[in-house]
Amino acid sequence: MKTKLLFIMPGLGAGGGEKSLVTMLSQIDYTKFEVDLFLFNHEGIFMNALPNEVNVIKHQENYSAFTQPLLLSLKVLFAASNYRLLLNRILFSLRNQYRKGSSTTEQYTWRFVSKSMERLQSRYDAAIGFLEKSSIYCCVDKVDAAKKIGWIHNDYDKLDMDAAFDEKYFNQLDQIVTVSEECEQVLKKRFPRHAGKISTIYNIVSPRLIKKMGQMTDGDIFARKEDEIILLSIGRLHSQKGFDLAIETCARLIEDGINVRWFIIGEGEERDSLAKAIRKHKVEQHFILLGLKENPYPYIEQCDIYVQPSRYEGKSIAVDEAKILGKPIVVTDFSTVKDQIQHGLNGVIAPMNAFELASGIKELIVNRDKSNEMSIRLSNEKLGTEEEIYKLYKLVGG
Repeated sequence: MKTKLLFIMPGLGAGGGEKSLVTMLSQIDYTKFEVDLFLFNHEGIFMNALPNEVNVIKHQENYSAFTQPLLLSLKVLFAASNYRLLLNRILFSLRNQYRKGSSTTEQYTWRFVSKSMERLQSRYDAAIGFLEKSSIYCCVDKVDAAKKIGWIHNDYDKLDMDAAFDEKYFNQLDQIVTVSEECEQVLKKRFPRHAGKISTIYNIVSPRLIKKMGQMTDGDIFARKEDEIILLSIGRLHSQKGFDLAIETCARLIEDGINVRWFIIGEGEERDSLAKAIRKHKVEQHFILLGLKENPYPYIEQCDIYVQPSRYEGKSIAVDEAKILGKPIVVTDFSTVKDQIQHGLNGVIAPMNAFELASGIKELIVNRDKSNEMSIRLSNEKLGTEEEIYKLYKLVGG
């Protein structure tokens, strides 16, 4: 009999956690596992990348009504005489306005959202809330499973979470998984009662697949001009990723006479504010927001330097992918960066300000020998993590 697994995720839009989940699902042995996937949102760039064997659970009627825009949601719930849920929808909207978009808002509004969800009908051998906050809360509150696992994809100390709120849910988890040793130590320090059930499973990356997809284009996708340096960063347009810092850094490089164009692959809530900053710094011709790309690997393959200007990360998948493609890499000194980059050996770690970040980038532009040495070292590193799937098998008992 197959081991029955459930994964829970808010959606499959662009993001490291989303990519990590889709890659993990592509590695599972479906002769031994039966997999359901519960998504709060059934849209996103990675929906088409799901393996055919994965069963995506349909939304329940109440949840579908609850997640409509406010006025439409109230209209539908009123028509159905569902006044209790209608009240919760109003309370959700009011609470969501306080510190809108923050982690604690998502925590505190869960009690309203959860009223729209019934418990899932199936029983599972293991259920996995694959992202911090709502995915874990749903796993605990709405699922019947022999084992429950929560996944944390970031440095918990940087998430601005209410740890007391999470403590109640972590008490009910059998295992807590994170993506790097540094993140694991942060969790053990913050939640010492649960240290014995906290472990690390690296994000799964496949060098063979990434290198193959990196070649899936003809010609120069950047339309490179003479003597131009192409920089690339990938990530959700969110303050975590530091793209506001990148814009200021780009302006400094231009002022210093460095002919660069810096491309950003990603989408998110900060697009408008970033566009405004681009205009403010007068780098419209040099800093380009590309939006989402289903296959970002040709862009990594053809850039000169990959830059990750993040304020915090768990373990950056994009950095691992740039390493696989042998790119010179510059990163900011976020807390978990040394899990991936050794300064001066396989990349440059720069302090988290525009002056130092620009200096780190210039170092690789000017010193081509150093840049080439880093690429050669990366070609000799063992960078595939496909075997991490066996850690999952051990956790779920399959």
